[in-house]
Amino acid sequence: MFEFQEEKTLAFQFHCCDFTFTKQIRLRKVNKQKGTGAAGVGYQISEFRNQILLAMENCVNEFGDSASVPLKIGPKKYAYSLLEDPQSTLATPTGGGQTLGIRGAFKYFHYGCDGHQDAGWGCGYRTLQSAISWILRRRNSEEHVPSIPDIQHILVAIDDKGPDFKGSRDWIGTLEEFYVIDVLFQLPCRILHATELSSPEILGQIRKYFEEYQGFIAMGGLSDTSSKAIVGYHCSAEDHIFLLVVDPHFVGVPSTRQQLIDQGYVRWVPVDEFPASTYNLCLILQP
Repeated sequence: MFEFQEEKTLAFQFHCCDFTFTKQIRLRKVNKQKGTGAAGVGYQISEFRNQILLAMENCVNEFGDSASVPLKIGPKKYAYSLLEDPQSTLATPTGGGQTLGIRGAFKYFHYGCDGHQDAGWGCGYRTLQSAISWILRRRNSEEHVPSIPDIQHILVAIDDKGPDFKGSRDWIGTLEEFYVIDVLFQLPCRILHATELSSPEILGQIRKYFEEYQGFIAMGGLSDTSSKAIVGYHCSAEDHIFLLVVDPHFVGVPSTRQQLIDQGYVRWVPVDEFPASTYNLCLILQP
């Protein structure tokens, strides 16, 4: 197993009462690779978040509860109720074999579902929102799913993006989704870097993840730039592997789960039908 480490220093600035605070946090990046085709990568920023919240708490204790907490996500209004568990009525792709899937409900976020017109660039945000809705339901939390502006604010605040990122139409990928999840929930994720999605090693790790966590995988690629969620795994009796895809690229108001299934936004995809691309997969380690 090969391992290397590198460090990165982030400066986080926030306003509390009449004061501005700057925190500089040194983060460690760890890359481990065993064999070929899979690696665990990520900036561990939970301690960073803890120091931010501690500084804000100290400010509130000293000056009163008038601080504006930038990590607090406010309630959202939607023009219509978002569908839950769009995959729940989808049959398995073959009879027999082994099927593993997500445990716990999530809402289907897609282009324009909250009035923010993001068609053509917002799929990473929508996959992240669906993932966060799943995390919140698993935790029985009454917190709110962040909007696209909320997500952009967080990424700028941790110095992953520059100030011009706010209000932009810039894409986000799997690593940015991990950063936001870690900041909001102190929740570990595993990043798999797959040069071949169909490799036995990668598919074995996906299967193991669904066996252990029954969770939610956010996925994006270099050539296949369409962000999507993987919420199930199926191995047929003949050892053909399928992944259950939830695709956020739908535009409009979905009337039923069946509509999404009929139009291919929720489907079982044979692994050999994914485009040839290097992929990053974010496996959310929510117990």
